[in-house]
Amino acid sequence: MTLRLGDFDYLLDPQRIAQRPVGRRDESRLMVLQRRDGTRDHHVFRDLPGLLRSDDLLVVNDTRVIPARFSCRRATGGKVEGLFLREGEPGQWDVLLRNAGRCREGELLALVESEPAVAIELLVRHGQGAWGVAVRPARPAADVLARAGRTPLPPYIHRPGLPDEPGDVEGEDRRRYQTVYAARDGAVAAPTAGLHFTPRVLDELADRGIRTAHVTLHVGLGTFAPVKVEDLSEHVMHREWYELSAAAASAVRAARADGRRVIAVGTTSVRVLESAAGATGEIEPASGWTDLFLYPPAEFHAVDAMITNFHLPRSTLLMLVAAFCSPGETAGLAMILDAYAEAARREYRFYSYGDAMLIE
Repeated sequence: MTLRLGDFDYLLDPQRIAQRPVGRRDESRLMVLQRRDGTRDHHVFRDLPGLLRSDDLLVVNDTRVIPARFSCRRATGGKVEGLFLREGEPGQWDVLLRNAGRCREGELLALVESEPAVAIELLVRHGQGAWGVAVRPARPAADVLARAGRTPLPPYIHRPGLPDEPGDVEGEDRRRYQTVYAARDGAVAAPTAGLHFTPRVLDELADRGIRTAHVTLHVGLGTFAPVKVEDLSEHVMHREWYELSAAAASAVRAARADGRRVIAVGTTSVRVLESAAGATGEIEPASGWTDLFLYPPAEFHAVDAMITNFHLPRSTLLMLVAAFCSPGETAGLAMILDAYAEAARREYRFYSYGDAMLIE
């Protein structure tokens, strides 16, 4: 059976889309899905240490979300919204711009809330909102965004009643749209499966003998860009930078040699491990750019279980977890959609600030 884009659609009451995080990270709910038969149990996330095996290896993505959203104004006064994607040469950015349909190459946009004043020169229009721009005067992206950037919340998270200006959605969001173990700047979206962890949960995991390895994938457009082709084999993922260190690779190899489970926290950690493993399954240190797209009937060579959130219809994330539910087959789609339907009935919270799932 060949699956197409439309097969990954499902209906969801908008009220199920979490607009804010729960009061405490580990108070989020946790569905446990057994791949062998599709059975499901229901817990809260703080139960996780008792649900895992004492010899499991947990692999987390330690990327740190940068304040990647920014606002600009044209000379005419028109407002342009931007999302920083990456910096190539110093002062040369790749960005996504919204409301820039009338903008022209060579135009200067004034960056709002920047002190000292900074302008963005539009160099190359790549299409579908993507631009290559230059910062005038040239300054490191980290310095500019620290002053003028905002937390890059997904578009389905709204803050009604607040003017859409820098600073209005900071505070709680800047703290909570970030994992407690974030260490390496570079993501423009959070690896959301990791948002549920607290120092207490991590300590309890360690107390039970469950080891943790850190990898990095700077979440970017590749993770969240919509799929626009019915034939999934024609979808091209945007590249994202990753690193599997020698220490992490050694920990994964040791776990597999001992017959212990490797549990990936989030689809991004899965993609790091599977990118490094390739078709051989041999885990060696690796870094670079990955455009790995996992969808049914993909095989998995490095991951035995995963923790993940509930994902958008038609997204590459939903496709990955569907593939993981039944590697090498397409039956995992029905399993994951059944689980999602039950989650909706039980009023689980969906998407980035939503609840979690452990797939074993």
